[in-house]
Amino acid sequence: MNFRFILNIFGRVLLIVSGFMLLSLIPAFIYNEDTVKGILLSALISVASGLSLYLFTLPNLKKELQVKDSYFTVTFTWIVISIFGSLPYLLTGSIDSVNDALFETVSGFTTTGSSILTDIESLPKSVLLWRSFTHWLGGMGIIVLVVAVLPLLRIGGYNLFKNETSGITYEKLAPKTASTAKRLWGIYVGLTFVLTALLLLGDISFFDAINHAFSTISTGGFSTKNESVGAFSPYIQYVIFIFMFISGANFYLHYHFLQGRFKRVFTNSELRTYSTLVIVAVIFVALLIFNSGGYTIEKAIRDSFFQVISIITTTGFATYDYLQWPVQAWSVIFLLMFSGACVGSTGGGVKIIRHLVAFKNVLLNFKRMLHPNSVIRLKISGEIIDDNKVTNLLSFLFLYLLTFVTGTIVMIFLGEDILTSVGSVAANMGAVGPGIGSVGPASNYAHIHDAGKIVLSFLMVVGRLELTTVFILFTSTFWDN
Repeated sequence: MNFRFILNIFGRVLLIVSGFMLLSLIPAFIYNEDTVKGILLSALISVASGLSLYLFTLPNLKKELQVKDSYFTVTFTWIVISIFGSLPYLLTGSIDSVNDALFETVSGFTTTGSSILTDIESLPKSVLLWRSFTHWLGGMGIIVLVVAVLPLLRIGGYNLFKNETSGITYEKLAPKTASTAKRLWGIYVGLTFVLTALLLLGDISFFDAINHAFSTISTGGFSTKNESVGAFSPYIQYVIFIFMFISGANFYLHYHFLQGRFKRVFTNSELRTYSTLVIVAVIFVALLIFNSGGYTIEKAIRDSFFQVISIITTTGFATYDYLQWPVQAWSVIFLLMFSGACVGSTGGGVKIIRHLVAFKNVLLNFKRMLHPNSVIRLKISGEIIDDNKVTNLLSFLFLYLLTFVTGTIVMIFLGEDILTSVGSVAANMGAVGPGIGSVGPASNYAHIHDAGKIVLSFLMVVGRLELTTVFILFTSTFWDN
């Protein structure tokens, strides 16, 4: 493998991360916080490490990445940024434990939203801003950002790009991968600005608005309030769940929408399935919680909309402890953890497209059994999904289920009850954050065993990189010459 160039990319990533660490100093100066030294030292360590890796590997640098290089680079980039990203927590004294700091950082970069913090509002604003920055950087993908701002790859850039993004098919918005990355990041930044402006029309401070915009557009779920979005007015909740829904849709469709290709957007099978699933789940949950009593129609619909969209997009914000709802209602919420948002979105999980293809493949097999001599093709939004892609998809679904079951068994052996084990593994694999059991929306992960936090951190990275990108490193074939 081209380790010289891989280390060079690590250096570039650290330089970008250190830049955002420095930006998180702004609240420290505004509010006269004592975190300046800790964050500045974190940034300097990251800059020094990044610059050293970058300059050391420049001589005779071969700017090419093969397929193996891409898998290795993407996986270990997330490990590197998680290690360095935990420094602001540790050096400011906001989190004392290395294990806890790593858990919070991995949760941030993977946009999972799981937290070990018991009193979020007690943290310095500079640390909270860094916490939100980890979401925002991880939402669109740190590798995608590197490809966008430092397009120096000659060969292999597209493999690097698609191994970090999600989906079955990978559409290019421009001939060059760097141009595609720039367009996606442009939409991402634009949505963040628009959401921030809309939030400021409500009863929210600029600091809270920008932090929640970062967490919403990245579908991350970190809040600056102990009560999450439940601390804000209905207007803020409405705005946030609308933008959660938008962020859960394919960003390639956002681009086509801005280009005026409306038919391409509204005839997209995945988007229509995504919208239908949200509406059906919202109606079902709203009826259940309204009939349970204590709810007005408006509040039942608002809370139902918010929690359904928050879970299906894997954002993880909360306005209410859904575990207090009737068991049928929170059971639907739990099942949505396995749904995921659309391919090409900032959401995690299995993704709607995979469920759609799997379901259509079952129906197709029935047709082939009844008409064995016919030639029937599986199509999604007019595109033929060949047998190789279907095989890859079914392999993914099997691997996802196997990982979920294995992770649950490990958590049970570590002393967690069955409900918490199931909920924590589902929530962290799917990048949801809050789960069920003792890790519900009104709780956190502080009480989880240290070994359990390591397991869940691993599952966050595995889930964020769609399993195969990480697991392929554990095969003998990968290391074969």
